[in-house]
Amino acid sequence: MPLAAVIESPPATAAFDPAMFDFWVDSPVMGPIKTRVLRARDGNTQRVAYVLDGMRAQQDLSGWEINTNIAEVLADWNINVVMPVGGESSFYADWAAPSSFFGLAPGAGSAAYGTGSGATEAMGGGPGKSYRYAWEDFLTNHLRWELRNRLGFNPYRNGVFGLSMGGSAALALAAYHPDFFSYAGSYSGYLNISAPGMREAIRAAMLDAGGYNVDSMAPPWGPQWLRMDPFVFAPTLIANNTRMWISAGSGAPMPDDLNIPLGAAADRLVRGAPLEALALANTRAFQVRMLTLGAQNIVWDFPATGLHAWTNWQADAYRMIPDMSANIG
Repeated sequence: MPLAAVIESPPATAAFDPAMFDFWVDSPVMGPIKTRVLRARDGNTQRVAYVLDGMRAQQDLSGWEINTNIAEVLADWNINVVMPVGGESSFYADWAAPSSFFGLAPGAGSAAYGTGSGATEAMGGGPGKSYRYAWEDFLTNHLRWELRNRLGFNPYRNGVFGLSMGGSAALALAAYHPDFFSYAGSYSGYLNISAPGMREAIRAAMLDAGGYNVDSMAPPWGPQWLRMDPFVFAPTLIANNTRMWISAGSGAPMPDDLNIPLGAAADRLVRGAPLEALALANTRAFQVRMLTLGAQNIVWDFPATGLHAWTNWQADAYRMIPDMSANIG
């Protein structure tokens, strides 16, 4: 598997949903952070789902809002939707240091953030470079309680799910904050990040997605890195009795992946098939680990088709939402 294969597809053009609203909360480390919120249709405040983005998370809207209708579907299921915005390449973790290279101060380069090229952005400033990423702290110690204080949202037994980096992050948040999250979903997640070659694969992905340095996130093979690895903290998820939905596609295209212009379909297939194959291998390894430990608290979902693409993740969410609805609040 070539390391470049972990590069995710470019984001689509943003689309704004007027039913949602911006919810700003200050992070002591990262500054003001925007979250997009959509209220449950019935007005309840007890049922809440946190929806995590992928590696190329943008600073304006969540990829879920840009590329899918999942927020609206969740609201129709009477679930309040919380979509943190930003965190490109962050894994929603608390990083060891701001992202930098060669000992140079973050932001020392002249490249502007948002060029779309990791090579040109690596030495520039921007999110996670001009400051240290502290996403776990923000989500669990700041956003959680501001949602309770200002909107009345229940801070206990919430759901959390995400794609790719957001999938492994969802499992980590549930493992270490079991009172906060009773449900976690991973779609096409990298759930065995300490496997041979995976750190370098993640290094390549983070370089491409905004020019981030994996060594700034966590030193190699130390406690901070192992704490992020679902394969390692699997027993904690079992002990917590966290309800989980774990999914990965086969790498074969769905019909909607082909019902687009030929060039776009070819690009999606070339990029999305190897990425999903890597995610599938990671997810299957995690499955073996959990089954070996006797896990009974997981729904395994391995559809016959699905690329590393929003078509797959939207379909994943459609299948998962009824199960999550029954296990939160």
